[in-house]
Amino acid sequence: MTADSQLPRWNTTRAASHGENAASRPDHMAPLDAFADRLRRRHGEVPGFDALDGGVEARLLLLLETPGPGLGQPRRVSRDNPTGTGRNLRRFLDEAEWPRGQTILWNAVPWVIHGPGALNRAPKAAEIAAGLAELPEFLRLLPSLQAVVLAGRVAGRAAPVVAAVRPDLPTFTMPHPSPVYVCTDPAIAIRIRSALTAARAAVGGEERADPSAAETGS
Repeated sequence: MTADSQLPRWNTTRAASHGENAASRPDHMAPLDAFADRLRRRHGEVPGFDALDGGVEARLLLLLETPGPGLGQPRRVSRDNPTGTGRNLRRFLDEAEWPRGQTILWNAVPWVIHGPGALNRAPKAAEIAAGLAELPEFLRLLPSLQAVVLAGRVAGRAAPVVAAVRPDLPTFTMPHPSPVYVCTDPAIAIRIRSALTAARAAVGGEERADPSAAETGS
């Protein structure tokens, strides 16, 4: 079990104790926070980045689908979210031995597409196209990036965008880590582990210090 496994899931207590207010966000998150603010002005509610992740120093981008309906405030794209997808992400990333400070999580459609009280649904074609149109700017904010993992069908449609903007990056695909998929077939978990492990092997090298270490005493 890695040090990351000892961190609490996302909640307002964690927000207060890990520098999640705007005044104390770490420097490695600042360009990404500004990007998310620009998206909010254009598209409405956009969950932010997790300050315990690698920010602009991340070496792995794990691209998911779109924020689910209703997790309360503040909202982050985080493995600590108290959802089945969050729990699975945490487990699979730990198993692949991805240091948290080397990763950044984001969504192919980064804004909330669900109305208040609505059930979860897949993004529509126009929403996916709009989300992918914002991806090049995001990729250019990640100069240390060395690999991309696209999780699920919607994120998989980002492959041509990644290839056009960063043709140097090895790109891997895997099933979405939602329990809706993972619980249907043991092969799904195997494919997820395989993609994350292959991406880890492609990156290799020395680890960036985990920004959570000072907060957790790890």
